[in-house]
Amino acid sequence: MATAALDLDALTRHVGRKQTAADVLHAGPANLLRLALGRPEPELRDGDPLPPAWLALYFLPRFATAELRADGSPRDTGVIPPMPLPRRMFAGERVRFHRPLAIGETVRRETTLADLSVKSGGTGTLVFATATSRVVGADGLVAVEDECNQAPRREPAPDDVPWRRKVTPDPVLLFRYSALTFNSHRIHYDRAWAMDVEGYPGLVVHGPLTTTLLVDFARDSNPGRRLVGYATQARAPLFDTAPFELRGRPTGRGGECWAVTPEGTIAMSCEVDLD
Repeated sequence: MATAALDLDALTRHVGRKQTAADVLHAGPANLLRLALGRPEPELRDGDPLPPAWLALYFLPRFATAELRADGSPRDTGVIPPMPLPRRMFAGERVRFHRPLAIGETVRRETTLADLSVKSGGTGTLVFATATSRVVGADGLVAVEDECNQAPRREPAPDDVPWRRKVTPDPVLLFRYSALTFNSHRIHYDRAWAMDVEGYPGLVVHGPLTTTLLVDFARDSNPGRRLVGYATQARAPLFDTAPFELRGRPTGRGGECWAVTPEGTIAMSCEVDLD
């Protein structure tokens, strides 16, 4: 679709749009994700810290089936205005924690559309939306989340690294993650749709799932240290057609990690800050 088909002035009038949601960080979803990922931690209970990238289990979308598009994604895009483009994708995020979130606490998330920009890519026109969310608990600000809007770059992944883990993204894991996050986008669980309609080679691994795997990988590689922030950037999709690898290494601030495609390129990069 040509850039001229988009009215950028009309789109940017939505900048500043706000949305507020409230939720309780119940232990149930976190324990189900713990089982889905095969995590070694004991059962999580009220008062335990919520793992940093597991907030995706909460503030879930609430749409009736009639409010979904043919591909299962919602027509309502929250603070981001509707636009005549065929696909949406997870670009990445930057998250900073003022304190750990706790299982059982009541929290509120205030999201603001901070910016919209239009760029041309290899697949056509790309619209990058930047949204900022503040997560607030009973004692004030807990976390700040910024969606990233950088154009992805295809690069080979670093090979000389001390941290490595193999991940097999089978359809059961993708289905369970879709169910736990109430994500009905068919590219993650409907193989016929993903391949025959969207043209992918297989089911698509969720961007937030890759984020969770990377952040947990960084935590596991740094036992005894607390993660206080992370930033991710999606570069290329991952599919259930082959295992992929997580790679990482320490840095002065904490660590840097990568989800690596079977071809050896970066699918997602992640930087973590540790205490």
